[in-house]
Amino acid sequence: MTTLDLSHKTQLIVTAAAASLATVSLLQAYSAYTRRLRRKELAREINRSISAHDFTSQDSSELEEAKSTTESKVSLEAVRLGRSGEYDEVLIREQLARNYAFFGEEGMRKIRSGRVVVVGCGGVGSWAAVMLVRSGISKIRLVDFDYVTLSSLNRHATAGLADVGTPKVKCIEKALKQIAKWVEVDSRIELWRKDEGGDLLEGADWVVDAIDNIQTKVDLLKYCHDNNIKVFSSMGAGAKCDPTRIQISDISYTIYDPLARSVRRRLRLLGVDSGIPVVYSTEVQGDVKLLPLPEEEFQKGPVKELGAFDDFRVRILPVLGPLPSIFGLNIATYILCELADRPISNPLPIKNRRKLYERLYRDLLHREIKIAGHQINRLPIDEDDIALIFEDIHRGRSIVPPHDVPTRPTLVRWDPRRPLSVDNCVVFELNDAEKHVRECWAPDGTAKEDTTPEKLWGERVNEIVQRRAEEARRVRDWVM
Repeated sequence: MTTLDLSHKTQLIVTAAAASLATVSLLQAYSAYTRRLRRKELAREINRSISAHDFTSQDSSELEEAKSTTESKVSLEAVRLGRSGEYDEVLIREQLARNYAFFGEEGMRKIRSGRVVVVGCGGVGSWAAVMLVRSGISKIRLVDFDYVTLSSLNRHATAGLADVGTPKVKCIEKALKQIAKWVEVDSRIELWRKDEGGDLLEGADWVVDAIDNIQTKVDLLKYCHDNNIKVFSSMGAGAKCDPTRIQISDISYTIYDPLARSVRRRLRLLGVDSGIPVVYSTEVQGDVKLLPLPEEEFQKGPVKELGAFDDFRVRILPVLGPLPSIFGLNIATYILCELADRPISNPLPIKNRRKLYERLYRDLLHREIKIAGHQINRLPIDEDDIALIFEDIHRGRSIVPPHDVPTRPTLVRWDPRRPLSVDNCVVFELNDAEKHVRECWAPDGTAKEDTTPEKLWGERVNEIVQRRAEEARRVRDWVM
């Protein structure tokens, strides 16, 4: 091939490349031009709609700022249509666009057709209701007999000063209708009771239990269990401050939470062992107590008779506002994922500890049988009490100085003169546990007269035991 031929071929390649680049540039320019035309047309349509709306002087500054972007103009038009009652499916889908992106068409169809009943509309229930509706729930029933007070404002999702003295359900209903024009809210200023509460739960796909009172909570959970109604229950958010300890689990796996323990025990007596998802905190409560009643309230009569309803507490449990809100958001998230058939996995990092508690229980039962000299089927404490004793009361350490973490932890009754209980049970290393039983109990299972736990381990250890026993009694009293 000659030099002339190569030069000609190179020119052809360069010419073809230039033509291709020119074509691409023309296509890009045309595409950009058509996009500008579409944006301008959309802006003109929005501006025509905006100009037709008589904005007040209070709206004017917001209007000028909103005109800066097309998205803001679309949002402003949506507000106008919302005020006029013309909120159609297109705008609903725009409002729920992020949820559609997450759950997809089918998931959002199920969410939007779901029916939820929230029983208890205080700090937990109000936040659950708000986020359920923000996420697409279109039919919701709110059940609560109580009214907004000044003390509600530190944790309630929707209540303001103007709402004090109004029913909590009406306060939430007003807010929900401002959030979602399409939502159907059925507000019931009622107390849920097991004898007549079936009507309040009719048609529910999910029930949110955010009730404070233990017995009413148990009645609701039992009713839902017996009638195959899905229910999610909130345990104790009061007197807690650590958001990292909040978990979702089946009620049968809850530990450390006194309210969960009390509810679980009562449900077991009614034949309900598991199957109820709950949100709870593993945080230890410490010395936080119910706020005391003024003396004049006691002079009015027995404390239990001072409530508006039987068995509802009169005194106030201290509450840090963010905690009930987190509980409520956990509930909403769980229910939304369940409705959309995208269930979350229960985050239970402490679940594997159950095997340890089961072993500690079996060893303690075996030791009590040997002491008693006859068969014992069950101990007066259960595996949840074992967890409380081991983790909370004794911090997973031996009672014997220097209080090491035992390689083979063992629970033993401390005082042989008293029955086994949460406040009469301590943690030992296995060898120390065997020494304790050998030195403090006679062969017939009675306490030795000449060797007491105080003499065996010293007064310092006894003081620690008594201090922790008092802590255990405070927790027990709060639960009961």
